[in-house]
Amino acid sequence: MQDDSSQGHIDYLDGLRVLAALFVVAIHVLGPYRMELGQIPDSDWLVAVGLNTASRWAVPVFIMISGLLLLSASKPFNWSHFLRRRVMKVVVPFVVWSGVFAVIAGLSAQGFSLATTLSTLQEAPWHETYYHLGFFYYYIPLLLWVPVLRPVLARLPSVAVALVGLLWIGVTAWYLAGGQGWWRNDFILYGGYLWLGFWLHQYPRARVLWWGLGVAALGATMYQVLATSLAHQRYITQGWLSYTTVNTVLISAAVFLAVRALMAGRASPAWLAKLSRYSLGIYLLHPLFLWPIRAYWPTLSPAWWWIPVLTLYAFSGAALVTAWLQRHRGTAWLVP
Repeated sequence: MQDDSSQGHIDYLDGLRVLAALFVVAIHVLGPYRMELGQIPDSDWLVAVGLNTASRWAVPVFIMISGLLLLSASKPFNWSHFLRRRVMKVVVPFVVWSGVFAVIAGLSAQGFSLATTLSTLQEAPWHETYYHLGFFYYYIPLLLWVPVLRPVLARLPSVAVALVGLLWIGVTAWYLAGGQGWWRNDFILYGGYLWLGFWLHQYPRARVLWWGLGVAALGATMYQVLATSLAHQRYITQGWLSYTTVNTVLISAAVFLAVRALMAGRASPAWLAKLSRYSLGIYLLHPLFLWPIRAYWPTLSPAWWWIPVLTLYAFSGAALVTAWLQRHRGTAWLVP
C-alpha cells in the first residue's frame, strides 16, 4: 500500500516496507526446517527457528503501515474512493492470485493433481489457496475499521490514543496467557496494529522504553521457543510465535520505532523507494520462486548459508517480475 496520508511521502516507510518484505520471504524460506528437529542437524534447526523467532514482526509491521496511512488522512472520508482505491485495489489481485496459486498447490515433485487444485479452490472462501495468502484473510476485513476509527482518532488527544493502545496491548498479553472471551478474534487482535501504527507515527515517545521492552520480549520468545522445543525434541511454540501476542507486539513496535529513528530527516535513496513500491508484489510473487526449492530441496544445509541465499534469490526474482508487471498498464493492477 502506497502513502495515502495528508503528509505526502513518508520516507521511513520505504525502509519498513522493504525490510518487512525481505523478512517475510525469509520466514517462508525457513518454513520447512521448523518441523525437522532431530531429522536435520541441530545447528540448521537452531538457525532456522532462531531466525523465524526474530522475524515475527514483519507481518504486523505491514498492518501498522496501513494503519498510519489510512487513519492519518485529514481529508473527509469518501466511501467511493475508499472502496475503489483501497478495498478493491487489494481484493481483486488477491482473488486472481488465489486462483493462480490454487494451480501451484496442485503441483508436487510427483506431478500435477487436478483434484488438489479443485479442492483447494472449493475451500478458497474459508482457507487460503497457498500458505502466504492467509495474510489477506485477516487483513481485508481490517479495512472495515478505517471508516470507524478515522473520525474517532481525529478528535482524540494523545493521552487517549495511548490509553486505548495500552488497553489493546493488555488484551494481547491476556491472549498469550490463554485468556478467553469475546475479544479473542482476528478483527480485534490484528485490528490493534492499525491503531498501533497510527499511535507510534503520530506520537513516537518513550522510544528507549519501547526498544528495551522489544529486546526483552525477543529474548523471552527465543528462550521459550528454543528451550522448550529442544527439551521435548519437537517444535513447540505455545503461542509465542503468534502475530497477536504481546511479545510480538512489543518486538514490532521496537522495530517500527528503530527504523523511524534511523531514517529521521533522511530522504529515501532512489533504489529503496523503488523497492518499496514493489513490496506487495514481492509478497504476492515470491512463493513462485520458492516452489521448486520446497518441492525438491526443502532443508538445504548449512542453513546459515542457504536461508540467506534463497531469501535473496526469491526476493530479487519477485522484485524483477513485479517491476515488469508494473511497467505495463494491463498488468500493473496485479501488483499494486
